[in-house]
Amino acid sequence: MFKKILIANRGEIACRVIKTAKKMGIKTVAIYSDADRNALHVKMADEAVHIGPAPANQSYIVIDKVMAAIKQTGAEAVHPGYGFLSENSKFAEALEAAGVAFIGPPKGAIEAMGDKITSKKLAQEANVSTVPGYMGLIDDAEHAVNIANEVGYPVMIKASAGGGGKGMRIAWNDTEAREGFASSKNEAANSFGDDRLFIEKFITQPRHIEIQVLCDKHGNGVYLHERECSIQRRQQKVIEEAPSPFLDEETRVAMGTQSVALAQAVDYSSAGTVEFIVDGDRNFYFLEMNTRLQVEHPVTELITGVDLVEQMIRVAYGETLPFAQDDLKINGWAMESRLYAEDPYRGFLPSIGRLSRYRPPAEEATSTRAVRNDTGVFEGGEISMYYDPMIAKLCTWAPNRAAAIEEMRHALDAFEVEGIGHNLPFLAAVYDHEKFISGTMTTAFIEEEFPNGFQGVMLPDVDLIRISAAAAAMHRVAEIRRTRISGRMDNHERHVGADWNVALQGQSFDTVIVADKLGADVILAGQTIRVEGDWTPGDMLARMTVSGTPLVIKIGKIPGGFRVRYRGADLKVHVRTPRQAELAALMPEKLPPDTSKLLLCPMPGLIVKVDVAVGDEVQDGQALCTVEAMKMENILRAEKKGIVSKVNAAAGDSLAVDDIILEFE
Repeated sequence: MFKKILIANRGEIACRVIKTAKKMGIKTVAIYSDADRNALHVKMADEAVHIGPAPANQSYIVIDKVMAAIKQTGAEAVHPGYGFLSENSKFAEALEAAGVAFIGPPKGAIEAMGDKITSKKLAQEANVSTVPGYMGLIDDAEHAVNIANEVGYPVMIKASAGGGGKGMRIAWNDTEAREGFASSKNEAANSFGDDRLFIEKFITQPRHIEIQVLCDKHGNGVYLHERECSIQRRQQKVIEEAPSPFLDEETRVAMGTQSVALAQAVDYSSAGTVEFIVDGDRNFYFLEMNTRLQVEHPVTELITGVDLVEQMIRVAYGETLPFAQDDLKINGWAMESRLYAEDPYRGFLPSIGRLSRYRPPAEEATSTRAVRNDTGVFEGGEISMYYDPMIAKLCTWAPNRAAAIEEMRHALDAFEVEGIGHNLPFLAAVYDHEKFISGTMTTAFIEEEFPNGFQGVMLPDVDLIRISAAAAAMHRVAEIRRTRISGRMDNHERHVGADWNVALQGQSFDTVIVADKLGADVILAGQTIRVEGDWTPGDMLARMTVSGTPLVIKIGKIPGGFRVRYRGADLKVHVRTPRQAELAALMPEKLPPDTSKLLLCPMPGLIVKVDVAVGDEVQDGQALCTVEAMKMENILRAEKKGIVSKVNAAAGDSLAVDDIILEFE
C-alpha cells in the first residue's frame, strides 16, 4: 500500500481524504494557498506545502506548483478530491510521467467522460438516451443565441470542463443567452482553466438522480445505487439523499446497469458518478459523467457501508474490488445538507467573514441512527471570498426516510454557526416542507416554493406555544440570577413574580409559572405545559424538554427577552410583566431606512464591471453591474425604472455588504 499521498485540494474534501488515509496508516501531505495558511486541512495533514497566492488559478489549479509539492515531499500518489484538478487529464498525464499514482480514473477516461461534450457524443454512440442540445464549441455570444433558438428556449449554458454549478446558466431569451454566455465563459476560465461551453435543452420539472459507480483495473465494476439531488439552487445541489424516494427497483437496476456499462466502455477505474435527468414517468436521460468523487458521496457510504475514498485508494494501488454487485444492498436511508456560507434572505448570495462560533452537533453512529459532519472549518477560522462557499456537509442516517428526516431536523436545530450569513434556516425549512416530506420535489423546488426568495418561516401555533413556555421558564431562571444579592451566605433572592407575558411572531400569551427543583409548570393558552432543562443564562443553545418532547433552540439575548432560532424561524421573543406588556403595546413601530434609490452590494465581493453611467435611464430588469464572489458572477439588475445620479464603484473595487454601488434620482 502507498506510504504517503498528497491531497491536491482544500477544505472539507481534503479533510475527508486525510481521515481515511490515517485510518489506513497512510501519511498525508496538504497543499495550501496564502488564504489557507491556517486552514483545518493543513493542521490535519502530516506535512503541508505552500503553493501560492489565494486565487485558485494562481495556486490550486497550477499543475507545475502541485507537481513541485509532490517532488518536494516524495508523495507516491495524489488524491484530487473534487473540483480544481480532479477532472484535468493534463494533470493525470503529468502524474503518470512522473511515476506518481493518480487516485482517480485513467487519463483516457477523463478525456472521454470528464469533458461534457465528448461524454454526450459517446453516450449517444452507445445508444444512451441524452438531452437534446448542441455539442460543438460555441464561438461567441451571438453564436450562442443562434444555437439557443435552434434548440428552443429555455436552454442551459454549461462549461464543458465544469461541475458544481460553476460556469452554468439558464437562459429563457436572447438577452439572457448573451449574458449567460459571457458569465459562464468567465466562470469556467477562472474555475477550471477551460472556457469552452456547450448548450442543451433545459428540461422543466425534472428530477436529478445519479448513480455511483466503482470500477477496478481488472475489469470489475459495480454501482452503489442512486442519490436523489433534486433540491438545488442556481444548479448547485443543496440537499441530497440516498436512495431516491422516486425510483422503483426496475428503474434502479436499469440505470445502474447502464451506468456501469458506460464506465467500462471507456475502461474506467476508480469511483465515478453518472448523472441523469428523470421525468415523471421514470424515463431517464444521461446528463454527464463526473470522473471523480462527488460532494454527496457520504450518503452512499451511509446506506452501503462502503468507504469510497478507501476503495479509490485501493483501486489506484491495483487491488481488486472486494465485493460484487449482489453484495451491495441498500441499508436504511441517508440525508445530506450542505451548509453554505451564504445568506438565504438575500437570494443565497455568498457571505464571508470569521466564524465567531462553529459548533456542529456531535457525530455518532449506532444501529438505529447516525450523525456525520464532513467539514473543513473551525471556530475562529475565516471564510474566504476566493473559494466555494460550502463549509460543511451534515449527514444523518436512520432505518427509513421519515426517521432520517427527523434526525436531520434535530441535528440542524443543534448546529451553531455565528459570524457569517448561512443557510441553516433554509435547510430547516425544506425538511419541514410538505412537498419534500412526501418526496414529490423536482429540481424546480426552490423556484416554485420560494418564488420571492426565502423570507424565513412562520411557525405554527403549536410550536409558538412550546417556545413561549420554554422562554417564560428561561426568563424566570435569568431573573432569579439577576436579582440575587451578592455576599450573602444564604444566597438570598429578591422575589421573582410568577405572572409573565410572552410576545412572539405577532402573538401574545399570558403565562403563570409554578416552579420546582426539576423544572416548571407553565400555565399558558388554557393548558399546563411542563418545562424541564439545564439551561443557564449565557448558554447559546437550550436543550429543553417541553411536555415530554425534546426542544432544542438557539438563544441570543435582546432587551426584554430572547432571540430564538428554531426550524427556519428567527424570532424576537419578549418576556414582560403584565404592566410592561400593556405599555409595550402603545410603543410606535420603528420603520427601516428607505434604500429604494440605492443599489447596495448584496455580498462582499469584487466589482467585475459596471454597465451604466451617470445620467443613464435604466429599465426594470436591466443589468446594472456584475459582482464576483466565491467563484460565482452575480448580475445585479434594476428593480424599477430610474435615472442614475451617481456611480460609487468601478471595476476592480472590493466592496462589503451594503456598500453603495449606484444612486438614483
